[in-house]
Amino acid sequence: MDWRSKWVRVESVKGARRSSNLFWAFLLVLGALGFILVGFSSYLERDLIPFLPSQQIVFIPQGIAMCFYGIAGLFLGSYLWCTILWDVGGGYNQFDKREGIVCIFRWGFPGENRRIFIQFPLRDIQAIRLETREGIYPRSALRVRIRGHQDIPLAHTGEDLVLGETEEKAAESARFLGVSIEGL
Repeated sequence: MDWRSKWVRVESVKGARRSSNLFWAFLLVLGALGFILVGFSSYLERDLIPFLPSQQIVFIPQGIAMCFYGIAGLFLGSYLWCTILWDVGGGYNQFDKREGIVCIFRWGFPGENRRIFIQFPLRDIQAIRLETREGIYPRSALRVRIRGHQDIPLAHTGEDLVLGETEEKAAESARFLGVSIEGL
């Protein structure tokens, strides 16, 4: 959905609808169902799943613990599925030079403030800020620094962009807006 012209730039922001989230949600629910079925199998003293023998699992305390972990996994899995269905964090960034306005829209959790819409003048942008974090899971975040306000993220914090791609995106945004880049 990215759209660019001489005066207007619209960039889509991916929310929770990512293939990695779908994979983990599916795996979490599947594992939780396995735990619950093994726990119930130990209670009934009968194998509900043919390839998971449960004769060696005593219902108290092991079967109860497995049922508890299964129920907890189902709660976590349903939370993750809900964030995927609602596309929490998804939206767009719109920079309009003609009107001199920046609009940032994101979807939140259902309720009174589901639609998050921030609008401010283009002249209030001080810089594009690039944050990088090294380590086992290196991450980079792109934010816009606004005069008198907190920095606003331009890309989802979980978006896995390579540092070079993030730098290129920051340079394009800074060039379009006519501001500097911080954090390089």
